[in-house]
Amino acid sequence: MENGLEVRKNIKIERCIAIEEHMNELSALLIQVVGDGASIGFLPPLEENVAKGYWESVLNPEVVLFVAKINNIIAGSVQLHLCSKQNGRHRAEIAKLMTHPHYRRNGIARLLMEKAHETAKQMGRTLIVLDTREGDPSNSLYTSFGYIQAGRIPKYALSENGDFDATIIYYKMI
Repeated sequence: MENGLEVRKNIKIERCIAIEEHMNELSALLIQVVGDGASIGFLPPLEENVAKGYWESVLNPEVVLFVAKINNIIAGSVQLHLCSKQNGRHRAEIAKLMTHPHYRRNGIARLLMEKAHETAKQMGRTLIVLDTREGDPSNSLYTSFGYIQAGRIPKYALSENGDFDATIIYYKMI
């Protein structure tokens, strides 16, 4: 395993325009982060066919997918969902920010977020929204980017242990 500095200098953020060539790596990433406790819409254990089915449906004109690669291996991803409604073409949503557990704490999520923000600006988006489970480490990441908490919804998502977790809604003007 590389040290943190070596990992950071080898991170490449790329826009993914075809899922097929990355299907196995993206599915493995999703399975790994869900198994590690991420609240991104799935419960563990996540089966490979479910993960692949999800990725098959992701790309469309309203979704921009970025992957983080280290030595040409996918170590993370994020989605930028572009609102296509007439009254919402100024906004986008950050979705499914994931970093493989073996590569966390190396700036991957930060680089993915920066790329998503840059792309949103280039596409004329001035408002970004997102939600995340209350208490997750991602809350600190989002506030470090200047996201403002807009609210809290109790009992928003079912957890692996059968409890319901609250979600925090954030927004940021860019």
